[in-house]
Amino acid sequence: MPDRWLDLADVVDDYHRAGLEVILDVVYNHTAEGNELGPTLSFRGIDNLSYYKLVPGKPRYYINDTGTGNTVDLMHPRVLQMVADSLRYWAEVIGVDGFRFDLATILCRLDTGFSESSGFLQTCLQDPTLAEAQLIAEPWDCGPGGYQVGQFLPGWAEWNDRFRDCTRAFWKGDDGAARTLAARITGSADLFDRRGRKPWASVNFITAHDGFTLNDVVSYNDKHNEANGEDNRDGHSHNLSWNHGHEGPTDDPAIVELRERQKRNILATLLFAQGTPMITAGDEFGRTQGGNNNAYCQDNEISWIDWALPEAEPGAALLAFTRRLLEIRRSLPLLHRGRFLGTAYDAERDLSELRWVSPAGVELTPEQWNDDHMRCLGLVIDGRAQESNVPRPGADATLLWVLNAYHDAVEFNLPEAPGGSHWCCLLDTNNPTPDTLPVLQAGETYLVTGRSTLLFALEANGDTGRVLGELKEKLVHADA
Repeated sequence: MPDRWLDLADVVDDYHRAGLEVILDVVYNHTAEGNELGPTLSFRGIDNLSYYKLVPGKPRYYINDTGTGNTVDLMHPRVLQMVADSLRYWAEVIGVDGFRFDLATILCRLDTGFSESSGFLQTCLQDPTLAEAQLIAEPWDCGPGGYQVGQFLPGWAEWNDRFRDCTRAFWKGDDGAARTLAARITGSADLFDRRGRKPWASVNFITAHDGFTLNDVVSYNDKHNEANGEDNRDGHSHNLSWNHGHEGPTDDPAIVELRERQKRNILATLLFAQGTPMITAGDEFGRTQGGNNNAYCQDNEISWIDWALPEAEPGAALLAFTRRLLEIRRSLPLLHRGRFLGTAYDAERDLSELRWVSPAGVELTPEQWNDDHMRCLGLVIDGRAQESNVPRPGADATLLWVLNAYHDAVEFNLPEAPGGSHWCCLLDTNNPTPDTLPVLQAGETYLVTGRSTLLFALEANGDTGRVLGELKEKLVHADA
């Protein structure tokens, strides 16, 4: 094996020793040879008819389900064998833990369309090495029937673009977004709760390698791709972004403050939601691409990560806040349950696992759910409603998550909860570094700042009380 591959295997080993898994982003759906006018680089010159999907009756022309001019044909057994051999090499020799498949629906498309019976999916299912790997699909392409979110086999995780769009729309203040956000932050059961799949199958994200960065989602109304040389025609135009009053960088303190709070809101939504969170590198400290949402062609300051940002404000503050969110998620099993929320009920103690409450502190009515102008709601998750076969410290906690996308502050009445009388505010995006964590009695009113989110925990005794006590200690002294 060449030294460079040995070096890469050593790097993977180093990550493993640090407790990190390595997921390799792989592109088996197209090659760099483009369409019929492109260069002959490899597969075209080896066996064009076998390696690519060609237009029936016009074998000179390529089917373009990828948007890059050609589509690799995994229906051919030798092509499928090549892909499987490649995956096994990365897993067995280099030691990576899994793969994220670019435009994964293409790999599963037969002549009749996307199919669970495709050779690719069946190979991953039965191969001893691949069946144990982390398998993550980008479940769409630009071909016919190319959007397949939620349709992959059990054992697969999938990028969930509906979480991205819904979260952006909610914090932008779009009508009706609160109603759809409810399904997304509870694991998108409408998409993934089938055939024994689990909430982790939903890979929740706000940004990715394509599109705006988090900073640019709250700083630009429109894409600014002029540097790409295509007269700003490239890149997606439906970004669900909002500049908060000024396009691009500004010194206006009110706009800067609101943008920073919105970044915190979005990161909190991502990390408190059920599912697998994915953070794009640099979002945790506010990296910008200057409004460019298609920066793959830029090898310069537009696409580079500026590692000075985490050392200076406001990047350092956002990074510290992200660490707080991660500590909260890590400490509270309720925020990453192994099953979908919502059905458990303890009749003896009158405990429902999931309750949606209004600012009045009572359950939302059907009329409120159907109100497109509703922008503030609370979610009560009660871990006591169903005992786990494998108890985890803190798994029976009770949490209240409040989300307010109104411009104005809202008086939120903290709901009653059986078995407890006091709520501790673990996080408030309007006050990211509190000296103390407020404790309020059930029934008291908390003034929720406009465009902010909060997480409360019901004060508890026993093991859960110890977990919450340790978490509160960490949060209060996090910035010391």
